[in-house]
Amino acid sequence: MTMFYDVTQGSDQWFDLRCGKVGGSSIGKVMANAGKAFGPPAHDLAVQIAIEQITGKRQESTYSNDHMQRGQEQEPIARALYEQEFFVSVGNGGYFDTEDILGVSPDGLVDDDGGIEIKCVIQSVHFATVHRASFDPSYKWQLYSELMVTGREWWDFVSFCSTFPEGKRLFTHRIYRKDCGEMFSMINTRIEEFKRLVDEKKRVINSI
Repeated sequence: MTMFYDVTQGSDQWFDLRCGKVGGSSIGKVMANAGKAFGPPAHDLAVQIAIEQITGKRQESTYSNDHMQRGQEQEPIARALYEQEFFVSVGNGGYFDTEDILGVSPDGLVDDDGGIEIKCVIQSVHFATVHRASFDPSYKWQLYSELMVTGREWWDFVSFCSTFPEGKRLFTHRIYRKDCGEMFSMINTRIEEFKRLVDEKKRVINSI
């Protein structure tokens, strides 16, 4: 059963809900090399989640970079432009909790059946996305996991570059739930494998 929490992303409640969970922004580490052994990033994530589950306390992170700062500053602009261009209302993405190990925090929910993930990027990245005419593959599993967990019918990947010419600063690519059955199956299988990895880390930690 999936529960929706209408919380502000970045708030204490939001961080508490994410404690001990795989999120949309980290699921790429889990999905890497799907069908094969987990890589070092997945093992590191498993240790973090194991500690959070044992202690019930989130592992604090003060890490920030230019990309994250740009997103915080420009995401509201991109959201407003998206609403204006598509004549829709974007609501709070909040937090969707599967009551298992996976939870997602969309950038926004669109009307009753859609959602968005916004990436505010530099010129070269935006150009590559526009030229590709699809979403940035770096965020593939984040998009699919958000669509799967929320139960929505479609999801828009939104790339925004504030320094592109006016009228070309926003690019969107939509994926539909009806086309994603194979991806959802891959996520569910890999998450089950990752849960066993987390349990293994917990056994080691508790045995120390």
